[in-house]
Amino acid sequence: MKTIIDMNHQMVKVASDFDNFTRNLEASLIRLDSATMQKIGTEPAAFEVHLKQMGGEEDLILFDMQNHGQLLTLVDAPKKAKQYVIGNPLIAVQMTQHDIRAALYAPLRLLVYEAADQSVYVEYDLPSSLFGQFGNAEVTKVAESLDLKLVNLIAKVDQ
Repeated sequence: MKTIIDMNHQMVKVASDFDNFTRNLEASLIRLDSATMQKIGTEPAAFEVHLKQMGGEEDLILFDMQNHGQLLTLVDAPKKAKQYVIGNPLIAVQMTQHDIRAALYAPLRLLVYEAADQSVYVEYDLPSSLFGQFGNAEVTKVAESLDLKLVNLIAKVDQ
């Protein structure tokens, strides 16, 4: 079965330079390590408590970061571009308990890059449009809160 969905893609120009913005973003998000993730299978209650304590800006956690700009050294000069995988397993569960397909988009991805004119942009797909496709009011409600969390995170980091 094939479904075509409308996507709301966000492209936000930030005032900060690339290095300051990415440094502030990385400093504001707590990194989820593999040792913590392993607790979910053996100590689910401890895992949940630990996640609640982790917090991070807007209650978001950094799962991973890929330096895509550095990859370009394979074909050209490096550029400034990083992809961030962010979210919160507790927020993901709020959605996936209602529709497991929400796991396809959790955690979220942000791309921060410097354009040729040295402007810095953050791009991402709006969570409410990603998760809204499932037509589940409970999932969409949580996704809409993620929309706001991303807007707030970008604004707070861009200082």
